[in-house]
Amino acid sequence: MTWDLTKLYASFDAPEFAADMKELKELADKAVEQARGMEIGVPALEEAIRLSERVATLATKTMSFAQLTLAADANCEPAMAAYARLLPVMNRLEEASSALSAKLGTAEDLDALIAQSELLTAHAFLLKKYKQNAAHVIDPALEPIVLKMQMTGGNAWEQLRDQLDANHMVEVEVDGKKKSLPLSAVRGMANSPDAAVRKAAYEAEIAAYPKMEIPMAACLNGIKGEARTLCELKHFDTVLDMALDISNMDRATLDALLQAMEESLPMFRRYLRLKAKMLGYEGGLKFYDLFAPVGKAQGDYTPEDAHALLVKEFGAFSPRMASMMDRAFNERWIDMFPREGKSGGAFCSGMHPLGISYVLTNFEGSYGSVSTLAHELGHAYHNECMRDVPILMADYPMPLAETASIFNETLLAERMLQKADRDVQIAMLEQQLSDAAQVIVDIMSRFLFEKEVVDRRADTTLSPRELCQIMLDAQKKTYGDGLDPDCMHPYMWACKSHYYSTQVHFYNFPYAFGQLFAVGVYALYQKKGADFLPDYEKLLRMAGSGTVREVAASVGIDVADVNFWRTSLKVFEDKLARLEKLAGE
Repeated sequence: MTWDLTKLYASFDAPEFAADMKELKELADKAVEQARGMEIGVPALEEAIRLSERVATLATKTMSFAQLTLAADANCEPAMAAYARLLPVMNRLEEASSALSAKLGTAEDLDALIAQSELLTAHAFLLKKYKQNAAHVIDPALEPIVLKMQMTGGNAWEQLRDQLDANHMVEVEVDGKKKSLPLSAVRGMANSPDAAVRKAAYEAEIAAYPKMEIPMAACLNGIKGEARTLCELKHFDTVLDMALDISNMDRATLDALLQAMEESLPMFRRYLRLKAKMLGYEGGLKFYDLFAPVGKAQGDYTPEDAHALLVKEFGAFSPRMASMMDRAFNERWIDMFPREGKSGGAFCSGMHPLGISYVLTNFEGSYGSVSTLAHELGHAYHNECMRDVPILMADYPMPLAETASIFNETLLAERMLQKADRDVQIAMLEQQLSDAAQVIVDIMSRFLFEKEVVDRRADTTLSPRELCQIMLDAQKKTYGDGLDPDCMHPYMWACKSHYYSTQVHFYNFPYAFGQLFAVGVYALYQKKGADFLPDYEKLLRMAGSGTVREVAASVGIDVADVNFWRTSLKVFEDKLARLEKLAGE
C-alpha cells in the first residue's frame, strides 16, 4: 500500500503545481512588503492575517508535496528540485514573520486592537506570540543573508543526512543467506522473535555505520554549529531556550518533567533486567533484545487485519475517529511498507487545506506495527479535530503533538489486554513497558547526548569517535545496569533523524512530555467515560491556541507540578508489578 499524493498535485509538472508555486512566491514578497510598511491598526492586521492564511495554504501544499515525495523516495530528482526552489520562498516567509514580529513589538495596546475584531480575536494567541518574538528577531540587515546561507548550510546538511539514511544498504545474513537490505528493514528485524536474527541484524547494523560515519558526523556538526549561531543572532541564552520557545513551553515545566523522569530510571532498569531474565539470561539486557517480543505474540497482522481491528476498537471510543481511520485506508492516506529509498520510522503529516493527513510507516506485521498505525492515526485524528480551526491556529507545538497519538496507543493496548490470556497479557504489558522505556529512558539519553554535543560545539568539531563516546556515556547514565555494558549502541546519533532537524532542536523531550501527558489525559477518560470525549476534542482543537501550560490547564492538569508526572509514571510502575507477578507464576 502506497499513499496517493495526487490529492495534492498530479505531478511536479502539473500546471496546478506551477501556478501555486508562482503565486506563493509572489505572495511571499507581498507579505514582506506589507509587514515592513504596516501602519498598526485593525484593518492592517486583518489584511496581514488573510494574506498569511493564503500563504500558509500554498506553502503547506507545495512543500508537503516535495517533502512527502522525498520521504517515500529519497532519490526523486523532481522532488529534490522543487524542494530546492521552495527553500528561498520559505526564507522570504521567515523574513515576513520577523518583520511582523518587529512591528507588533512596538504595539502599545495589542489586546485593545484584538478585541475590536472577530478575525483578530480568533488569532489572538498567534498575534501575541508575534509580539513576544520581537525580542528574538534577527537584525533585518543580516536576516536575508543568514537565511540564504542556511540553504547551503543546515538545510543542505539535513537533506544529505536523509539521503544517506534512506540509501544505506546493509549486508546481513538471513536464513543462511546474505542479503543487502535497507537500513530501515534491518532495524525492523529488532522485533524478530528469533534471537539469532536480532543479533545478526544488530551486528550488521553496527558494522555498517562506519561506512557513513564521517558524512553523518559532518551533518550533525554543521547543524548543531548553525544552531548555536542562530541562538546568538536571535538573542536566546541557550539552544534549549530556543527549543522551549518553539514548543510554547517554559523551563519550570521541563524541569518538573525531567525530575520525574530521572526519578523513574531505577524502575525502568528493573524492568530491563526482568526482560533479560525472561529471555534466559541474567544482568543487563543486550541492546539487540530491547524490542524482542516475549510472551505469546498476538499473531501476524496483514494491512487488512490492522484496518479492521483499528476501526472496530476505536469506533467504540469515537465513531468520528473510526470513520476517519476507514477513510485513511480506503483513500490511500498511508504509505505502508519499507523499501529502498524510503525513510525509516513513521510519521503523520497533516494536510489542513485538504482536510486529510498522510501517514508513513514501515509495517512488518507485528502488533507493534499495528500500534504504530494507531499512534500515527491518532495524529491524524488530532488534525481531524482541527479541521475547522483557522489554518494559522492549527500549528500545534511538539509537546502537545503526541497527545492524541499516545492516547490511541494506550487505548488500543488496554482494550486488547481485556481480551488477552496470561501469555498474551505478558506480551502486551512488556510491549507497553518497552515503549515507555524508549520514551522515558532512551529520550533522556538523547536529551543528555544533544545537550553535550551542543555545549561542546561552542569551540570544537566532534569526530565520529567522540560522538560515539558521548552517546555511550548518555546511555550508561540513563539505562545504567538495565543494559549490558558490552552490548550498547554507540551509533544511535547516526540513525535517529531527530538530531538533524534544523527547525526544532532538542527534538526529544516533547516525546516524553507527550507520553506522560497522554497517560494523564487517558486517566481522565477512565474516570469520566464517554462524557470525556467533548472535553478531549476541545483539548485537541485548542492545542495551537495557547501555551502548553494553558492548554493542559483546560482539562485541569498542572504540567509544572512534578507530582502530575509522578502520577503518570506510577501507571508504568503498576504495569511492571503486574508483569513481574505474571512472569513469576
